[in-house]
Amino acid sequence: MKQDFIKFPLHLIVHPFDGFWDMKYDGKGKVRVALVILALVVISIILQNQFAGFLVNYNDPRYLNSITQLLTIVFPFFLWCVSNWAITTLMDGEGKFKEIVMATGYALVPIVLLYVPITVASRFMVEEETAFYYLVISISSIWFVALLFVGTMTVHQYTAFKTIMTMILTVIVMGIIVFLGTLVMSMMQQIYEFIVNIYREIIFRT
Repeated sequence: MKQDFIKFPLHLIVHPFDGFWDMKYDGKGKVRVALVILALVVISIILQNQFAGFLVNYNDPRYLNSITQLLTIVFPFFLWCVSNWAITTLMDGEGKFKEIVMATGYALVPIVLLYVPITVASRFMVEEETAFYYLVISISSIWFVALLFVGTMTVHQYTAFKTIMTMILTVIVMGIIVFLGTLVMSMMQQIYEFIVNIYREIIFRT
């Protein structure tokens, strides 16, 4: 259990090529661990938005909604996984959907490790020290993208160039899915309002 939740994720973020290879071919990665990491990311970002020091936190606590924040993290996560699976299926990728979920989840580990400590530290920072806060946040983001790149490349057995193209196409497909989803929801809303209006007309005339 300790191997699954602590030792292997820490090994992977330091040795990503070996780690993702072991995840794919030696069965060391677990979907449940990836989902736990995702949950920890949600908690870390909610804590950051609500409790970071006032010098670096521009959020109005009156308008913060934990459910909305959860959806803005979880939805893009699974949208990325679905879009990447769709693209790589057409581009001869070797990764299965669960491997994409695991690779994406494990890539989030740096955010879990860095966000909470820097959020706590930000409450004691003076203005001259806020640059360190933004530096740590930037490092966690760059580290995440680098791990996601290595994970995608290893899971699908792509070259570096093909991995970059795949990731760009994945983002494009995510945008298309969101656009089509918004369009369908808008159409459904218009159909619903049309039916309601017809029903009201019938009721008022009878």
